[in-house]
Amino acid sequence: MTETNHEKLIRILDWRKEDIEQRMGFKGGKYTDVNNFLAFGIAALVTILFYGALIGTGETLRRASFSQTFLDRGPTPYFIMFFTFWSLSTLALKWRKLLFQKKALDLEIVPHSHDFSLAPATARDVLDRMYGLVDDPKHFVLFNRIERALLNLHNIGMISDVSEMLRSQAQNDEDQMESSYGLIRGFIWGVPILGFIGTVLGLSIAIGKFGAVLSAGDAVLQLKTSLTEVTSGLSVAFDCTFLALVSAFVMQLILTALKKQEEAFFDDCKDYCHRHIISKLRLSHLQGETQG
Repeated sequence: MTETNHEKLIRILDWRKEDIEQRMGFKGGKYTDVNNFLAFGIAALVTILFYGALIGTGETLRRASFSQTFLDRGPTPYFIMFFTFWSLSTLALKWRKLLFQKKALDLEIVPHSHDFSLAPATARDVLDRMYGLVDDPKHFVLFNRIERALLNLHNIGMISDVSEMLRSQAQNDEDQMESSYGLIRGFIWGVPILGFIGTVLGLSIAIGKFGAVLSAGDAVLQLKTSLTEVTSGLSVAFDCTFLALVSAFVMQLILTALKKQEEAFFDDCKDYCHRHIISKLRLSHLQGETQG
């Protein structure tokens, strides 16, 4: 492929312009990995809006049990919701980045012709076509694999190494994917712990107020007031636990669903490489290397 033809190719994918984090003015994470500063900022904003909406409602709504669960149960629910929104914003960004990565599967960088075969001499043509269709293959899971394999083929000429290069890079990408969920898994583990901390705080309040119940004697009004304070402490205990467990459950469900989509995408990348790269290798060269 000549330089003139390379310049005539229309760029289909531009990571610098289309990646959601790049568009928002933040440095984009690798592949589907997320910029934690952006996710943190989104979580902080959503938390402020969420509590602002609760506080801004009328007095009647603020006294409803739903609002009290978030507003009148001590500081623990605020942290639970913040970390929950941080996890959800991270998962949402990962989902958008995954959708963008999937667009690479629709591009065809290898000619359809049955006469075409991949060899050290033709690898450069495929690379040039790929460079013309995307801004930088290193930002795409699929094209980064192909680029590494074809550069090795073009520079070294060992056709038998192409399959191993693709397999090795696929394993590296899967490891990268697993590590990208580390922070969210930490939140899923940590949020229930926060709920249990709220439970301990609530129980300590209830037990502390229970002494007033015992000392109230026959004073009905004082006894009623003391019991109200005891039940208030129990509400803090049980509501914090409930809120934390529900939040962790929701985060785990969404994480599992998204991870399955990402694993399916990685399988599609393997299938793409097999159909468009490995199946196009010139068998006569491969047989010659084996005999040599």
